[in-house]
Amino acid sequence: MQLNTLKPAPGARHLSKRLGRGIGSGKGKTSGKGHKGQRARAGGFHKVGFEGGQMPLQRRLPKFGFTSLKALKTTELQIRKLACFEENARVNLTTLKEVGLVNSNIKHVKLIGKTELSKPLHIQGLRATATARKIIEAAGGKVEE
Repeated sequence: MQLNTLKPAPGARHLSKRLGRGIGSGKGKTSGKGHKGQRARAGGFHKVGFEGGQMPLQRRLPKFGFTSLKALKTTELQIRKLACFEENARVNLTTLKEVGLVNSNIKHVKLIGKTELSKPLHIQGLRATATARKIIEAAGGKVEE
């Protein structure tokens, strides 16, 4: 194969429309632009969604909702999922990411839940609800925020 033999695949390139070449061509006279109007003129450009001066649909409809970027980086985690850790293990954000309980883009984790915890764990740098904190401490663990 050589550079001078390269060709596009058959059907990949189309011939351009030959406009204004007489009645017989089917694209003569107005060249497929109809009669008058903004789209028939040279430079008859308008932006996407423009409706001729009428209030465009995207502005007529009400806006709603809001997604906080901070919320995308925060997650809640049930304390029953901490059962995969060994007894007296140190649990922090990096260990949760290593085990696969939390995605890599998460920055803050809050422990929640009402189930019992069978082994003591040492929680570091994670937030916890009051109930979750009591359950962890009742199992002999410790929570440091």
